[in-house]
Amino acid sequence: MHVFLVIVGLLASILLVGSVLLQSPKSGSGLTGGIASLGTVQTLGVRRTGDFLSKVTAALAAVVMVAAFIAQFTLPAREAKLKDSKSILQQSAPVAPLKSVPSLPKTPASPVLPAAPAK
Repeated sequence: MHVFLVIVGLLASILLVGSVLLQSPKSGSGLTGGIASLGTVQTLGVRRTGDFLSKVTAALAAVVMVAAFIAQFTLPAREAKLKDSKSILQQSAPVAPLKSVPSLPKTPASPVLPAAPAK
């Protein structure tokens, strides 16, 4: 299911790029405003394709967003994590084996006064 959703999202995104590139620029908008004022868009374009391409662009954008949202919930790793739902804090840490630690000198029970200076 996840692979199918990823493929649908990729195909929709490629078609979305194509539909955006096919759209004719509006008069004076964006970087192509100077080209549109020369009359090249009017001679090469068709009147009603702008409406169709804008609807296709919106539909493909919606398909990409929905496919990406649903694909997140179908990840295979997510199902494995839900079965083992303990967090890192709830899991016990592995106990290291005890090695022989050198013993430290014992401290005296009563405080020892420093030695008197030699005269």
